[in-house]
Amino acid sequence: MTTITARITRADQAANPYFYIPFEVPAGTTRIDVTLAYAKADDCVIDLGAFDPRDTGYPSAQGFRGWSGGARDHFFIATDDATPGYVHGDIPAGRWNVILGLYKLPEAGAEVTVTIALDSAARPILPQPARTFPVRREAGWYRGDLHCHTFHSDAKGSPELLHAAARQAGLDFLAIADHNTTTQRRYFHPQSSPKLVFVRAMEVTTAEGHANVYGVDAWIDFRMTRPADAHTLATLVHDQGGLLSINHDKPTIPWDYEFPAADCQEVWQSTWLAWNWIALERYQQRLASGIRLSAIGGSDFHQPDRLMPEGPLVLARPTTVLWLDELSEDAILAAMRAGQGYVTESPSGPHLELAVGDVVMGGTVSNPAAITALARGAAGDRLVLIDASGPIADLAIDRDDWQASIALASPQKFLRAEIVAAASRDRLVADFTAALEGRELPWQLKGADLSSQPIRRALSNPIYLD
Repeated sequence: MTTITARITRADQAANPYFYIPFEVPAGTTRIDVTLAYAKADDCVIDLGAFDPRDTGYPSAQGFRGWSGGARDHFFIATDDATPGYVHGDIPAGRWNVILGLYKLPEAGAEVTVTIALDSAARPILPQPARTFPVRREAGWYRGDLHCHTFHSDAKGSPELLHAAARQAGLDFLAIADHNTTTQRRYFHPQSSPKLVFVRAMEVTTAEGHANVYGVDAWIDFRMTRPADAHTLATLVHDQGGLLSINHDKPTIPWDYEFPAADCQEVWQSTWLAWNWIALERYQQRLASGIRLSAIGGSDFHQPDRLMPEGPLVLARPTTVLWLDELSEDAILAAMRAGQGYVTESPSGPHLELAVGDVVMGGTVSNPAAITALARGAAGDRLVLIDASGPIADLAIDRDDWQASIALASPQKFLRAEIVAAASRDRLVADFTAALEGRELPWQLKGADLSSQPIRRALSNPIYLD
């Protein structure tokens, strides 16, 4: 057993938010146990992870062996198993590194102690589960949640519980974006089926912003240290054929890097009342600047250690709804990229479509004279039509199955729509307040004027104008 003690200062943090503690692993090792100890406090939070000798430094395509952020102070990696968030398999000899993420350090710095134990008992080398390719060959509107977590990062609940929550919510697809790791796929690859298709995902998580990576087999290096590293991130994702989405660009973790060549933006995360109007405003500004960016939503639900009843603060609040020719991961990713869908408050939330003739959301038209809007399940609320200049029409939705043709006079750059609560507003606020049960919302609503803040119930993707 080896014990290493280091004094980490704010100067270390300023030089690099990642601090490496090297250790040697001899040939024949079949298990590594690592324990981190430090005086954890509100102003002292240190993340934990590991890299093997194949790591080449940022950006590396190899060598990642796990990440648990601040959720764990111990992990093991063996040839046949590993702590959730860590990668089992072959253990190469050479110089490994414990990586510490210096998320918060007090002014005086922190003393950390890392204890490493190595074992060479006989163990098999087990492969990772193979990816599966389930398909439901039926066209239609499909519902999913594109952002949630298990105990492979900082949630308490297992993948099995999250699977049960998705089935309870009636979802068709689910993206489990655990922080900086992909090991949740040990469970989800074998369990993906035509009843519930899993989308490969990972949340790139740093102190300066979060982004989801979709549709990539490989782990993507998260160790960004400069504002321009966002462009490196986009290249890493696109070189693997994946999609990049900027997450919850609002308090308390806005996107503070340069804006990369992203494919999507999470315009709605968790309850609408958790500052989502700020994320939507930033999305509107990016569209108005000429960026084409698909709108998606995700609950960011951290599965508890028990199955929760349905309500406004659980999985699939909000829900991303996509039109698919078939239910498969490839079809889901293509629809996300194209913007062929909308975001709604829940799996049973209002339905929202826009079309100009045969051109649907995500498409492009020239000089439209009118646009057709369709809403279901929102009687008594309002539909607001928006272009690059802001709202250009505001209509009452007077029945549950509602459709209108809206005349246009020289709209600018794009057209998108929102269903805004009117008759439903008091009920939505009451349901949200009851669900809190006196607790504070994780995303801190302090200072927000909810009395005058419009509550969106559904958001369409744009139709672009050329």
